[in-house]
Amino acid sequence: MKTIMNQWNQLSLVKQIIIGLIIGIILAVTIPEAAKPITIFGSLFVGALKAIAPILVLFLVMSAISQHQSGHQTNMKPIIILYLLGTFAAALVAVIASFVFPVTLTLAAGAQNLSPPGGIVEVLKGLVMNVVDNPVKALYNSNYIGILAWGLILGFALKNARDTTKTLISNFSDALTQMVRWIIKFAPLGIMGLVFDSISTSGIRVLLSYGQLLALLIGCMAFIALIVNPIIVYVYIRKNPYPLVFKCLRESGITAFFTRSSAANIPVNMSLCENLGLNKDTYSVSIPLGATINMAGAAVTITVMTLAAVKTLGIEVDFATALLLSLLATISACGASGVAGGSLLLIPLAASLFGIPNEIAMQVVGVGFIVGVLQDSCETALNSSTDVIFTATAEFAKFRREGKESLE
Repeated sequence: MKTIMNQWNQLSLVKQIIIGLIIGIILAVTIPEAAKPITIFGSLFVGALKAIAPILVLFLVMSAISQHQSGHQTNMKPIIILYLLGTFAAALVAVIASFVFPVTLTLAAGAQNLSPPGGIVEVLKGLVMNVVDNPVKALYNSNYIGILAWGLILGFALKNARDTTKTLISNFSDALTQMVRWIIKFAPLGIMGLVFDSISTSGIRVLLSYGQLLALLIGCMAFIALIVNPIIVYVYIRKNPYPLVFKCLRESGITAFFTRSSAANIPVNMSLCENLGLNKDTYSVSIPLGATINMAGAAVTITVMTLAAVKTLGIEVDFATALLLSLLATISACGASGVAGGSLLLIPLAASLFGIPNEIAMQVVGVGFIVGVLQDSCETALNSSTDVIFTATAEFAKFRREGKESLE
């Protein structure tokens, strides 16, 4: 037994996760009822990450800002530009793909008891109101916009505090980071439980009738992850972007795919940024910010689902309106995390651009929940891995200008 444990510990975390994934699939296909108790591993893993992520972000941001030296650049401006550029590019790709490969929907009953935002002003208002949310409530509800805002304010307020106070905050930050490392060691068990639960409860048969829609959604996200993002990275760092892209997809995208939560994946991304040798002052802010506004996957979902509804209803769309949809999807996607139901509940907002009634739009949302087993997983994997890719891209571009070597 000791020999087996030693061999297991010598494997990389990614290989351990793949083994857990395979075991979860085998158990779900062969003995779904007998193996049902293993779903608790998935719930515990995601629950632990979600529980620690808000307080980790608060202390990381507080520590980074309070100890920040005047004149030291945190490189946030180019990262925010990359986030917005990537999200708009994703929406544009989704528009083009929807024109080249049009799909129609068989509209079912819409999701009930859901309240989509009434307009873009409401989305932006919700986003701004999250900034001034009660700090305790923000922590409890995992409102990362509010957590970031209060972390920044507390950090600035503590800049003139005694060194002992700053050291205490830094020690808390380091302790929380260590706790995250311990939790991540259980990722193989967690992934095994999550994939078992997904396959045993939803199965793959439910997705077959929506194969064309899923192919378009996942195809767009794959194109962005493997073509668009690498092009953006290359423009900035002027070297082969794929080692960085594949590393982020492997070490961030895989866990995000199965946890289906950008919030739960924040600690994973923090650890990856540390391994890449990035500036902690920068990534402690950019990663939780990216989990809120870097929403390429959400932009794809909003655009593809809206244009599928438009095609189903026989509505003609000109280029100018399609371009406007890309801009609307970009802005809406940035506010997705502040709206209950995520990207799917922003579909009625985009659909209103074409005069589609809310009743029909909510039926499209219902279709979205059906395909969400795979759509949401791929969306989260793209969103979360891109947070690290763009943070690293901005840092490596800075290293290139300064003549330094990056660690990717």
